[in-house]
Amino acid sequence: MITGFKDFILRGNVVDLAVAVVIGAAFAAVVTALVDGFLNPLIAALFGSPDLSQAMTFTVNGAQFSIGLILGAIINFLLVAAAIYFVVVVPMNHLAARRKAGAEPEPEAPAEDVLLLQEIRDLLAERRTL
Repeated sequence: MITGFKDFILRGNVVDLAVAVVIGAAFAAVVTALVDGFLNPLIAALFGSPDLSQAMTFTVNGAQFSIGLILGAIINFLLVAAAIYFVVVVPMNHLAARRKAGAEPEPEAPAEDVLLLQEIRDLLAERRTL
Protein backbone atom coordinates (compact mmCIF):
# COMPACT_ATOMS: atom_id res chain seq x y z
CA MET A 1 0.00 0.00 0.00
CA ILE A 2 2.82 2.42 0.87
CA THR A 3 4.72 1.37 -2.26
CA GLY A 4 1.74 2.16 -4.45
CA PHE A 5 1.41 5.59 -2.85
CA LYS A 6 5.13 6.21 -3.36
CA ASP A 7 4.85 5.22 -7.04
CA PHE A 8 1.85 7.52 -7.42
CA ILE A 9 3.61 10.50 -5.84
CA LEU A 10 6.80 10.01 -7.84
CA ARG A 11 4.98 9.83 -11.17
CA GLY A 12 5.82 12.69 -13.50
CA ASN A 13 2.21 13.91 -13.73
CA VAL A 14 1.90 14.52 -10.00
CA VAL A 15 5.18 16.41 -9.84
CA ASP A 16 4.20 18.52 -12.87
CA LEU A 17 0.86 19.29 -11.29
CA ALA A 18 2.48 20.32 -8.00
CA VAL A 19 4.89 22.61 -9.83
CA ALA A 20 2.00 24.14 -11.78
CA VAL A 21 0.04 24.85 -8.59
CA VAL A 22 3.02 26.50 -6.89
CA ILE A 23 3.91 28.58 -9.93
CA GLY A 24 0.26 29.54 -10.40
CA ALA A 25 0.05 30.74 -6.81
CA ALA A 26 3.23 32.77 -7.23
CA PHE A 27 1.98 34.36 -10.44
CA ALA A 28 -1.36 35.11 -8.80
CA ALA A 29 0.49 37.43 -6.41
CA VAL A 30 2.23 39.11 -9.35
CA VAL A 31 -1.07 39.53 -11.19
CA THR A 32 -2.75 40.93 -8.08
CA ALA A 33 0.03 43.50 -7.78
CA LEU A 34 -0.31 44.36 -11.47
CA VAL A 35 -4.07 44.77 -11.16
CA ASP A 36 -3.88 46.82 -7.97
CA GLY A 37 -0.92 48.93 -9.05
CA PHE A 38 -1.68 49.52 -12.73
CA LEU A 39 -5.07 48.35 -13.97
CA ASN A 40 -7.24 49.68 -11.15
CA PRO A 41 -5.74 53.21 -11.40
CA LEU A 42 -6.19 53.02 -15.18
CA ILE A 43 -9.82 52.00 -14.73
CA ALA A 44 -10.28 54.78 -12.19
CA ALA A 45 -8.95 57.26 -14.73
CA LEU A 46 -11.28 55.98 -17.47
CA PHE A 47 -14.47 55.17 -15.57
CA GLY A 48 -14.17 57.30 -12.44
CA SER A 49 -14.20 54.19 -10.20
CA PRO A 50 -11.04 52.52 -8.84
CA ASP A 51 -12.32 48.97 -9.30
CA LEU A 52 -14.02 47.13 -12.16
CA SER A 53 -16.52 45.58 -9.77
CA GLN A 54 -17.78 49.06 -8.93
CA ALA A 55 -17.33 50.53 -12.41
CA MET A 56 -19.87 48.52 -14.37
CA THR A 57 -22.94 47.72 -12.30
CA PHE A 58 -26.64 47.94 -12.89
CA THR A 59 -29.68 47.24 -10.76
CA VAL A 60 -32.86 45.40 -11.76
CA ASN A 61 -35.70 45.13 -9.20
CA GLY A 62 -33.31 45.72 -6.32
CA ALA A 63 -30.76 43.11 -7.49
CA GLN A 64 -27.38 44.55 -8.32
CA PHE A 65 -25.45 43.00 -11.22
CA SER A 66 -21.71 43.53 -11.56
CA ILE A 67 -20.37 42.98 -15.06
CA GLY A 68 -17.13 44.63 -13.95
CA LEU A 69 -16.55 41.90 -11.37
CA ILE A 70 -16.78 39.25 -14.09
CA LEU A 71 -14.51 41.24 -16.41
CA GLY A 72 -11.97 41.66 -13.61
CA ALA A 73 -11.89 37.91 -12.97
CA ILE A 74 -11.47 37.22 -16.70
CA ILE A 75 -8.61 39.73 -16.95
CA ASN A 76 -6.90 38.17 -13.92
CA PHE A 77 -7.26 34.69 -15.39
CA LEU A 78 -5.87 35.76 -18.76
CA LEU A 79 -2.91 37.52 -17.16
CA VAL A 80 -2.05 34.46 -15.04
CA ALA A 81 -2.46 32.11 -18.01
CA ALA A 82 -0.30 34.30 -20.25
CA ALA A 83 2.41 34.63 -17.60
CA ILE A 84 2.54 30.87 -17.03
CA TYR A 85 2.56 30.19 -20.76
CA PHE A 86 5.34 32.61 -21.62
CA VAL A 87 7.49 32.08 -18.52
CA VAL A 88 7.08 28.30 -18.04
CA VAL A 89 5.57 26.51 -21.04
CA VAL A 90 7.49 28.19 -23.87
CA PRO A 91 10.93 27.73 -22.23
CA MET A 92 10.10 24.09 -21.38
CA ASN A 93 9.07 23.44 -25.00
CA HIS A 94 12.33 24.98 -26.24
CA LEU A 95 14.29 22.83 -23.78
CA ALA A 96 12.44 19.68 -24.90
CA ALA A 97 13.10 20.54 -28.56
CA ARG A 98 16.82 21.03 -27.83
CA ARG A 99 17.00 17.71 -26.03
CA LYS A 100 15.17 15.99 -28.85
CA ALA A 101 17.48 17.54 -31.46
CA GLY A 102 20.51 16.10 -29.65
CA ALA A 103 18.99 12.62 -29.44
CA GLU A 104 19.84 10.00 -32.01
CA PRO A 105 17.07 9.27 -34.49
CA GLU A 106 15.29 5.95 -34.42
CA PRO A 107 17.00 3.42 -36.69
CA GLU A 108 15.06 2.65 -39.80
CA ALA A 109 13.50 -0.79 -40.11
CA PRO A 110 15.64 -3.11 -42.24
CA ALA A 111 14.48 -3.80 -45.78
CA GLU A 112 12.61 -7.00 -46.57
CA ASP A 113 15.60 -8.58 -48.35
CA VAL A 114 17.81 -7.88 -45.33
CA LEU A 115 15.26 -9.55 -43.05
CA LEU A 116 15.19 -12.58 -45.36
CA LEU A 117 18.99 -12.79 -45.36
CA GLN A 118 19.04 -12.58 -41.55
CA GLU A 119 16.52 -15.39 -41.34
CA ILE A 120 18.64 -17.56 -43.68
CA ARG A 121 21.74 -16.78 -41.60
CA ASP A 122 19.96 -17.78 -38.40
CA LEU A 123 18.71 -21.04 -39.95
CA LEU A 124 22.22 -21.90 -41.17
CA ALA A 125 23.67 -21.17 -37.75
CA GLU A 126 21.03 -23.35 -36.15
CA ARG A 127 21.78 -26.19 -38.59
CA ARG A 128 25.51 -26.05 -37.67
CA THR A 129 24.76 -26.48 -33.97
CA LEU A 130 22.75 -29.69 -34.61
